[in-house]
Amino acid sequence: MDIKKYKTTSTTITRDVRQFDTQTGNIYETVAMLAKRSDQISSEMKRELNKKIEEFVSSTDSVDEIYENREQIEVVRYYEQLPKPTLIAIQEYLNNELYYRNPDKERMVNITEKIDDMIEEAAEQQEAVAEEAKAEK
Repeated sequence: MDIKKYKTTSTTITRDVRQFDTQTGNIYETVAMLAKRSDQISSEMKRELNKKIEEFVSSTDSVDEIYENREQIEVVRYYEQLPKPTLIAIQEYLNNELYYRNPDKERMVNITEKIDDMIEEAAEQQEAVAEEAKAEK
């Protein structure tokens, strides 16, 4: 993940709530999706930070060396100044950069299609029986 490419504010701003239900049709689904994406971004940022901090770790550090490791402090400050994962997730959503799918809705659509097919088949059978009854009269 290239954190530098995200041009978002590092503070919270007021947003129009109606912008957040355009893709999903439901504000609560959008909030859940943004929370999951924010968790993904947060864990990835934490992994990157831990990897960079591990470069500075050595088993022979004395107490003075631990407190004076300026490079490590600079790395941590850099990550502290980055936008919060929630703000990055919101920016990705508003820029239509997130892929979203809801398996429950897909299942409901499939079930609805099957029910429609069954109703159509039953109607055809009923018409066939009605035609046979007419033909017998």
